[in-house]
Amino acid sequence: QVQLVESGGGLVQPGGSLRLSCAASGSILVMYTMGWYRQAPGKQRELVAVMTSGGSTNYAASVKGRFTISRDNAKNTVYLQMNSLKPEDTAVYYCNVDYFWTSRVEVWGQGTLVTVSS
Repeated sequence: QVQLVESGGGLVQPGGSLRLSCAASGSILVMYTMGWYRQAPGKQRELVAVMTSGGSTNYAASVKGRFTISRDNAKNTVYLQMNSLKPEDTAVYYCNVDYFWTSRVEVWGQGTLVTVSS
């Protein structure tokens, strides 16, 4: 059973920065894609950024150039550096990982709230 522990959310002023972390622990043979999604009040969950095991990335157009995803494969941890934050970035951010143990499994974190407000 893999568990995800997210950290780094909070309140920040517009133009500020935050760094989210998500550490996966448990039985993992292969870690595939790791990424971040977000869900704002009244909206559907959307992709923010993902990174494959090979290092390829995909970003939402709204965050490109401001957010950077990275991962530490030795620690099974994925990060999201968020710069130049805007009020519209306010949302619950969810970590998502795709891994293999005895079968391929996708798991979600519990979410961490990011609030961008003055």
